[in-house]
Amino acid sequence: MTSVPTPIPSRTQFVLDAIKHRILTGQLTPGQALVETELAAQFGVSKTPVREALKTLAGTGLVVMNQYKGVTVRMVDADMAREVYDVRLLLEPEALRRAVRRGASLDAARDALGRADAAHDTAERSLANREFHRALYLPCGNPLLGRMLDEVRDQAALVSAVAWAADPSWEREAAEHREILRLALAGDADGAASALHAHIASFVRRAFPPDTEDTGETGETEVAAAPHAQEGHS
Repeated sequence: MTSVPTPIPSRTQFVLDAIKHRILTGQLTPGQALVETELAAQFGVSKTPVREALKTLAGTGLVVMNQYKGVTVRMVDADMAREVYDVRLLLEPEALRRAVRRGASLDAARDALGRADAAHDTAERSLANREFHRALYLPCGNPLLGRMLDEVRDQAALVSAVAWAADPSWEREAAEHREILRLALAGDADGAASALHAHIASFVRRAFPPDTEDTGETGETEVAAAPHAQEGHS
């Protein structure tokens, strides 16, 4: 008999969503302590749903639980960013290629792009951009591939939030998003996958420039120097 996932209680889900939103929009910054009693008072709940929410967030990689230091928002450094974006480079372009080849609807991606363009603040734009990327890979036809990308989605958003706080680059990324969607809607699966690969690689390269010891003879980062990944087929 297969096990059925236990639903998260509503209060825990409320606290979980609220803390995640604060982290991904920069209201809670990397390294900041998350104190159960303070959060419980802010949200008007007992410590139990806060504790459960923090455990879930630790499982997704957004917070770190330490026996001595307590719970803190996860710190973002170049190694962490490159690990997360390396996974995206390996999986996300291929998922988009498959979605385009199977003729999946990309209406959700078009809608998310429109919301990002019309956003009034950083938080709204960030959430719309996350939905845009998810709408590209989710209809790939392989639910496991979609879930794997979902697992790194929050960590990627945390990296983006830190990078955007230091150097906003919305306009450039919006233009790249429009080109990716144009190619996908035109049925150019390989072109869309290539554009998405370049988009992801260039972002992490700009946000976290490589040290000299991380570069090869071409001067490209390891995370960006994997074009063969986008050429793979199932």
